[in-house]
Amino acid sequence: MPSTPSSPKPLAGWRVLVPRGGPWGDSVAADLRAKGASPVVAAMINFAPTADAPALEAALARLAAGGFDWVTVTSATTVDVLSAARAVIPPSTRVAAVGETTAAALAAAGYAVDLVPSEDNSARGLLAEWEAATEGVVPLRILTLRSEIAKPLLTEGLRRIGHDVESVVAYRTVGIPVPENIVADVRDGLVQAILVTSGSVAEQVQVQLGPIPETTLVAAIGPQTARDAREYGLRVDVIAEERTAASLIEAVAAVAASRPTPAS
Repeated sequence: MPSTPSSPKPLAGWRVLVPRGGPWGDSVAADLRAKGASPVVAAMINFAPTADAPALEAALARLAAGGFDWVTVTSATTVDVLSAARAVIPPSTRVAAVGETTAAALAAAGYAVDLVPSEDNSARGLLAEWEAATEGVVPLRILTLRSEIAKPLLTEGLRRIGHDVESVVAYRTVGIPVPENIVADVRDGLVQAILVTSGSVAEQVQVQLGPIPETTLVAAIGPQTARDAREYGLRVDVIAEERTAASLIEAVAAVAASRPTPAS
């Protein structure tokens, strides 16, 4: 329903913790402000080079030489790694991306994208559509690029099908300390919602900010993130219908509509 002078914006009075900085954090903060929220941007994770740089360099050299039929990319951060390494993906190698965000990042970096799951933007979703997309050809030579802490669901699933899979760590995820004033505000219930965008973010939220007050809404961007969060002991109150920032914000706004506006 459009906002009117008599009906305030859905997140008016809400302070919402945005756990990632950079362009993504800026974009989410702007969308939150448009709905009346006061975003609190506090980057909780960053990305560092892989501990096995030679293995990544060797894999990217084989990729450039046409040594793989497919390469799978599961995050926009992996695209950053490819760009920084000036990795070449030859026309003979097809590219599978998990999710629209990753696909958009690949396109922006100048890489072609051949396969994106149409329904479930996850490793499971990609596996579910793999056979149809590849017309059942087995075995294929596949390079899977992943973060150090990512569960190897995609790699293991492709190997079970019978493919020749090389899995390489593209980057490490490291935690960033949250400023003390934000830790105190969360503890005192002065932050009405926390956005959780990945398992690694969930871990940092629990370690640095937990236990989260019952009055603070914890919103996860998707089912897998929610499962990861619960494994770390983090309560999840709402899950976005789609794995997008816009859907995550809508999920928070829907809950806010049923709660009184926080006192300013």
